[in-house]
Amino acid sequence: MSLLFKSDLFPEGVYGLWHTSEPDEYFLENMEIYSDERAEFDKLKSSKRSEWLSSRYLLHLLSQRSIRGACKKDEYGKPYLENSPYFISISHSADYTAVIASSKLVGIDIQVITPKIERIISRFAKESEYAQYNSLLHYHVIWGAKEAMYKAYGKKSLDFKKNMHVESFDYKSEGFFFRGYVAKGEIFQNYTLFCRQFQDLILVYAIDE
Repeated sequence: MSLLFKSDLFPEGVYGLWHTSEPDEYFLENMEIYSDERAEFDKLKSSKRSEWLSSRYLLHLLSQRSIRGACKKDEYGKPYLENSPYFISISHSADYTAVIASSKLVGIDIQVITPKIERIISRFAKESEYAQYNSLLHYHVIWGAKEAMYKAYGKKSLDFKKNMHVESFDYKSEGFFFRGYVAKGEIFQNYTLFCRQFQDLILVYAIDE
């Protein structure tokens, strides 16, 4: 087992983090893949297959259901669980997989901390969002928040600088809440954001208010 942590959400939901050290056969032997999922799985390259398997396995593990629900994608490529009222989101970084399920629109992102983000911060964030910070950790929070909101929104076609904003925050490695929003045309969505650090990973999730 490689479940690193599992945590409940308020008012209803759960999220968790998995470190993949198992071969693909472990997942294939321990969960059923439905025929319509198999078509998607068979098209994936080997590295993506491990990500696909670990995310579906973790979703089922967190659900605590006896029968796994098929994980499909809508017209925008957003994953959803068949015959489930819960919204879900999936993220991968290196050998890690994070998933989240909530009764509200939700998105999740994990990233291994890397110095590269310092060079590209201006590509995805306005100066007003990052000028007050000078830490790789802060930059990863902003990136993770926007990725999570993008996934929660779920309809693509968002400009990270123009259509998404992350409000200021005080970084705490053990976890902290902050806020952000998506604004595009007549669409305006407020999100509650949460970030926590786990070793060399930054995890951020967004829940629609």
